[in-house]
Amino acid sequence: MSPETAAPAKSLAGASRSDRSRARARAARHRRILVHGTRVLLLVGLLGLWEWLARTAVIDPFNFSMPSKIWDQMSQWALHGTPQGSLWEQIWYTLYEALLGWVIGVLGGVVLGIALGRIRFLADVLGPYIKVLNALPRIVLAPIFLIWFGLGPASKVASAVVLVFFPVFFNAFQGAREVDRNLVANSRILGASNRQVTLQVVIPSATSWIFTSLHVSFGFALIGAIVGEYIGATKGLGLLVSASQGTFNAAGVYAAMVILAVVALLAEGLLAFLERRLFRWKPADTAGGR
Repeated sequence: MSPETAAPAKSLAGASRSDRSRARARAARHRRILVHGTRVLLLVGLLGLWEWLARTAVIDPFNFSMPSKIWDQMSQWALHGTPQGSLWEQIWYTLYEALLGWVIGVLGGVVLGIALGRIRFLADVLGPYIKVLNALPRIVLAPIFLIWFGLGPASKVASAVVLVFFPVFFNAFQGAREVDRNLVANSRILGASNRQVTLQVVIPSATSWIFTSLHVSFGFALIGAIVGEYIGATKGLGLLVSASQGTFNAAGVYAAMVILAVVALLAEGLLAFLERRLFRWKPADTAGGR
């Protein structure tokens, strides 16, 4: 092929690739719009059905409440506060307990998981104890923590820690065990110490495993804080649930659950954003396609 004909051919090939890329981008954009639109329609349909069933007495509005009453309850709390104080204070109190428990549980799970994944003797010694503790119904520890630490935030933080620790630990442990042995061997050939191998090879390789557990562990932290507050507290969303239940206020129970769901979704969105930023080098279907 002569140079005169090769240049137009390359130009046509480049234009074709550009057209295909734009077409894929349009298709992806249309799919996102379709997915989000369908989600909104599904939510509106379910809420509308719930409202209609309650207003027509197909379901008991006293026990099941209805979306309009739940919205009124949330508006009343937001504008006039709750019997325990400002709504925002209750949200922050629960979020503080959950965040602190989540951070402690994540740090403990990552450190111990990496350590046991790297040191087989330590894993052999502590493995049975960790399995026994993991088999316990950890949510029933909340009353014990309440006896130990009282009505303050410490008992709720402890409940959050024990719920967060184990999923993070097992993912970090598995991530440390799944490190490519060739990478470790090459690092040692290049003169890396055990500390350098752990910090520069093992931990980066286990990061995706750890982030997988973070997506669910914050929800566990919220559960731990809420259960602790439900059993006994002076503030928090769990106390709102307990007080609403005690006064047979179904709308209050659902309103607190809606607020919790919003907090959990925001936390999940933040974690997903951080994961995409951290794993930009990965293909979209593995790093951000969850």
